[in-house]
Amino acid sequence: ELGKKAEQGVEVKILYDDMGSRGLRKKGLRPFRNKGGHAEAFFPSKLPLINLRMNNRNHRKIVVIDGQIGYVGGFNVGDEYLGKSKKFGYWRDTHLRIVGDAVNALQLRFILDWNSQATRDHISYDDRYFPDVNSGGTIGVQIASSGPDEEWEQIKYGYLKMISSAKKSIYIQSPYFIPDQAFLDSIKIAALGGVDVNIMIPNKPDHPFVFWATLKNAASLLDAGVKVFHYDNGFLHSKTLVIDDEIASVGTANMDHRSFTLNFEVNAFIYDQQIAKKLKQAFIDDLAVSSELTKARYAKRSLWIKFKEGISQLLSPIL
Repeated sequence: ELGKKAEQGVEVKILYDDMGSRGLRKKGLRPFRNKGGHAEAFFPSKLPLINLRMNNRNHRKIVVIDGQIGYVGGFNVGDEYLGKSKKFGYWRDTHLRIVGDAVNALQLRFILDWNSQATRDHISYDDRYFPDVNSGGTIGVQIASSGPDEEWEQIKYGYLKMISSAKKSIYIQSPYFIPDQAFLDSIKIAALGGVDVNIMIPNKPDHPFVFWATLKNAASLLDAGVKVFHYDNGFLHSKTLVIDDEIASVGTANMDHRSFTLNFEVNAFIYDQQIAKKLKQAFIDDLAVSSELTKARYAKRSLWIKFKEGISQLLSPIL
């Protein structure tokens, strides 16, 4: 379909993460390029099996259409994200469709990333890519990006600000939950202060070490009164944070060291009660196909699981 649009004269550009798209490469993109499409790899490697920038992945998922409609969230492009993978089954994710001024920020983010990697066909910063958008919307949306090229861990700080401001409730969904101790402490402080804290993580691994480290970190919050749930209906890939039915975040950043410091990420912070309530309700709906990780249940885990948790915890700074 993208190739068809390129044939029709639409300017179509794809920026893909080289490390995460090893099966794509030049041959897979040749038909798209032959139809007039443009594609570039992010941090491409000249070596066939090794990428020296493998720790710095472009984890951003951005689509911008005519400078007027933007998409951002957890969905990548692949069969498994459509629920076609036998290994993962149903793929539970959250993505946003944005119309209005916030699309300009997504457009700028893409152009900056494209121009940093493109060997040709650089994009100019002229008005045709940033049209006036009169959506009539009243929802406040802030686009934040972070990466190893940034001075500040902006998405992490945004998460921490939201958590510290919570007075009633916190709802978190993240496939990977391996933050630093200060981040974990902020959640504990909120829970001990009477905030209703709920965290949902997957109940099946896509990366074993990450899965066991996630389990260990989530379970460490149980004594503080945090409620932890395993999503049982396929694989949970959603990255959402909802505070007090008032503020929410949806994006690409997991709650882990890799997303906060190593990967290139982008999130939307939404200041709207209606959207926050919808995202909270999505969490509540997911509880019907989830199981709670209680202290009693966690205490019964086998020695083998404890061993895997211990090894994963040692490796957590690089997971």
